[in-house]
Amino acid sequence: MTSRDVDLRVNIGSLELRSCVLPASGTFGSGREYADLVDLARIGTVVTKGVSLDPWPGNPQPRIVETASGMLNSIGLQNPGVEAFCATDLPWLVERGLTVIVNVSGHSVDEYVAVARRLDREEGVKALELNISCPNVDAGGMQFGTSCEAASAVTASVREVTSKPLIVKLSPNVGDIASIAQAVEAAGADAVSLINTLLGMAIDVETQRPVLARRVGGLSGPAIKPVALRMVWEVYEAVSVPVIGMGGIATSHDAIEFMLAGAAAVAVGTQNFVDPAAMTRILDGIEAYCAQHRIASVADVVGAAHRACGSRA
Repeated sequence: MTSRDVDLRVNIGSLELRSCVLPASGTFGSGREYADLVDLARIGTVVTKGVSLDPWPGNPQPRIVETASGMLNSIGLQNPGVEAFCATDLPWLVERGLTVIVNVSGHSVDEYVAVARRLDREEGVKALELNISCPNVDAGGMQFGTSCEAASAVTASVREVTSKPLIVKLSPNVGDIASIAQAVEAAGADAVSLINTLLGMAIDVETQRPVLARRVGGLSGPAIKPVALRMVWEVYEAVSVPVIGMGGIATSHDAIEFMLAGAAAVAVGTQNFVDPAAMTRILDGIEAYCAQHRIASVADVVGAAHRACGSRA
């Protein structure tokens, strides 16, 4: 068996994806920023940066700082708004035959609903990722993702206005992520993605002030991988909908761990800044792993560690 024999396609609910590796929202712009560096056709899917109802300017500078084995960001979901996205970025993506998943952001339930309703009219948008986990905005984002009640309410409201597959992106800044996953599943989510960034900060010892203008930001990168892997494992055992795993994935070995833990697909984020070719390199490694172990379809890897432990059939 060779790498070419491996089927990399996966299903996220009713949505079939060309490959099991995706860009994580907020790390890949809307795709065109990487077009000269990455074989987008091989990846097949673009998960866009957060799209809001109206333009958001983002947070003041400084808003990025490197940390040991990762980075803190406080970008604040800067974007030009849903109408600009539909007029400019979406046509570019559709022309290239890419599967488009739009990350939906809002300050209120009404804003989430308005963005989802607008995107539901666009045939080129194949799925929505509901961002209820961003720690870098003062209203919206993580405030909806840290309680079962709030997460369920916003998911149910968006579910009412769209027929597209609905993925809900979960926050790690909670005590019991499995319960929140169950709540959004019950409210109509077709899949969940996790994890978003962990809340953290850095202080400049010379100025004796926080480095980020907003003081706190979201920690991402290899440092958070063990936490993310544990949470994907827990959520896979708690829900029946597909799980998209992310958090510190830098190599094919990392990606395979997430799939063994239950991720039907994996998203690469911070590593895209280090190595723009990371996703294609990771796909190559997954293909080689499957060929070596005589696994015809990457979907057969999903949840295998649970089956090995006898914890889920």
